[in-house]
Amino acid sequence: MQRTLILAALAAIIAAPPHAMAQDRQAESAAKPEVRDRISVEIEGSGPDVILIPGLASSRTVWSDLANRLRGNYRLHLVQIAGFADMPNPDTAGDKVAAPAAEAIADYILRENLQSPTVIGHSLGGEVGLMLAARHEGLVGRLMVVDALPFYSLLMNPTATVDSVTPQAKAFRNALLSATDEQADAMQAAAIARLVKTEDARASVVETGLASDRSTVAKATYELMTTDLRDELGRITIPVEVVYAYDPIYGVPVDKVDATFRSAYTTAPTAQFTRINDSFHFVMLDQPEEFAQAVRAFLAAGG
Repeated sequence: MQRTLILAALAAIIAAPPHAMAQDRQAESAAKPEVRDRISVEIEGSGPDVILIPGLASSRTVWSDLANRLRGNYRLHLVQIAGFADMPNPDTAGDKVAAPAAEAIADYILRENLQSPTVIGHSLGGEVGLMLAARHEGLVGRLMVVDALPFYSLLMNPTATVDSVTPQAKAFRNALLSATDEQADAMQAAAIARLVKTEDARASVVETGLASDRSTVAKATYELMTTDLRDELGRITIPVEVVYAYDPIYGVPVDKVDATFRSAYTTAPTAQFTRINDSFHFVMLDQPEEFAQAVRAFLAAGG
């Protein structure tokens, strides 16, 4: 299941058609983007600050249900990463997406004078959160990582190294970029069925993927597959909650899924784990009530 799930996840996030080339040409004529151009942020509600980061080729609207539940008690900072959904990417020359997004969020926290905000990131957004907490000590108060690992390629091979997966990552990136519109659309539709269990929620996830810039998604996919953050986790001393999905439909015993996540975070001294059952990758869409309960409990523990 783990290999199938990660390949499905990677496939699901790549189906952005070449219409984004117009965005690329426009960006090429611009000056080198500022850090803040890597993200946009919408603010809702009032109270303690919570930063919500969506995943690969996802929109901030993936948090809509959670935001409806939290905005009465928290000030929510809903992040959109450039190149995903309908936000243009200002940096067509850069070769990374997650790491610059982490730097942009760090800049945002400092610029807006946010005091120890809680950060919640899903999938690639979870990796962004790990980078942010590990590389900017003191900026983040608490971190929740949602269905994400510090080295995604462990899902394909538990003994993977950056060197061993680089050829696969390159091949995947190249296949993504060379796919026709029809191939990309078919891949997206098939993969989303394995990422979102709730049928009514699938269409919006597909639409967001199709609106994303294919070049940006290709770079982000390669970056995810070849970035191993495990050696950096020891620098994270704030509370970390890892929320992950499980569904028996994938045919893997639950204890193996538990072990995969716990093993990946062995070097994270404060990591705690919450499994949400009967859910695919988009936990907030498949089990919104249980996910919201986990988030509320995590936020409440922070005072």
